Amino acid sequence: MIYTITLEDMEFKAYHGCYDLEKQVGNRFLVTAVLDAELDEAARTDDVTKTINYLTVYGIIAECMRETSNILEHVALHIIDSLYAAFPQLRHASVTVSKLAPPLGGKLRRVSVTLGR
Repeated sequence: MIYTITLEDMEFKAYHGCYDLEKQVGNRFLVTAVLDAELDEAARTDDVTKTINYLTVYGIIAECMRETSNILEHVALHIIDSLYAAFPQLRHASVTVSKLAPPLGGKLRRVSVTLGR
């Protein structure tokens, strides 16, 4: 069976962007990760070492968010690559990275990029 684990709207201050000011001042970002994995053994045995540990997922994403990128597409790809490397039971991952109040010259709540693999 496939289980879905969702970590929704994790908030980070980060320095992603193609403008110098974004890299100096930073911005607020939200990340949502939806992870589909084969976790039957973990569910049957109640063994946390057999599942996808939420704390580990958060730590991986936090580390990826600390590495400055020009575009959100690169951030999302880095997160997905890192999650697949850490969890062999992962079968599909979808990651949405949102920049809150992007500097586009008008009022805009967020801009987001979603990558699924």
